[in-house]
Amino acid sequence: MTSVMQKFIIASMFMWLAPLIILYGFNNQIFPGLSQLSSSTHTLLSGFIAVIAVNIVMAFYVVMAMKEPPSSSEPQPDPSFLAQAKASITQMTTSQVSDECATSIPRDKED
Repeated sequence: MTSVMQKFIIASMFMWLAPLIILYGFNNQIFPGLSQLSSSTHTLLSGFIAVIAVNIVMAFYVVMAMKEPPSSSEPQPDPSFLAQAKASITQMTTSQVSDECATSIPRDKED
């Protein structure tokens, strides 16, 4: 359970940090070769790359989740719930049987 939370927290941090770093890098001309782009192209390119970075982080998180080994034991239902469910089923079947018997018995008409 701890490893699942660690993976979730790390993926969440990257989902916040990756687009912020990309946008910061584009706005402060940290990435080389972007100074000749127009302002609108610069903004669109940085936004698209930030969105793609978030999607890549989510894809990695999904892949890590799918590779997670299954739990060591199969989940077991609550015993008290099972007992109540069985009791309600047997009660329902006995009441249906008694209803069917009551409706199928022909009654004599009194004159």
